[in-house]
Amino acid sequence: MAGPSPQPNVAKTSEDEKKFSKNILGKTVVSKTGKRFGEVGDIVFETSSGELIHIVLRNPTPYADKMELEKSKEGYTLIPFSAVIALGDFVVVAEEDIV
Repeated sequence: MAGPSPQPNVAKTSEDEKKFSKNILGKTVVSKTGKRFGEVGDIVFETSSGELIHIVLRNPTPYADKMELEKSKEGYTLIPFSAVIALGDFVVVAEEDIV
């Protein structure tokens, strides 16, 4: 007797993406060593593919300001989404991947 058939991979719906965005906004961004960068204020993504490009920091800490991170045209501090290594209660980034 065969077990249940595996579920097919289902593409994320816009509802899933909205839920993800709401869950990540406002979370504290920290390094692997626990240094605070600020909070997730917004997310920059490629509209055609949905690829996440940057986290826009809200309330950047003096530590984040001192790192001279990339800034948006509006002057907001940006962290490349490729530097994110974990999402949970915090957004954990690899410091070596953002400078």
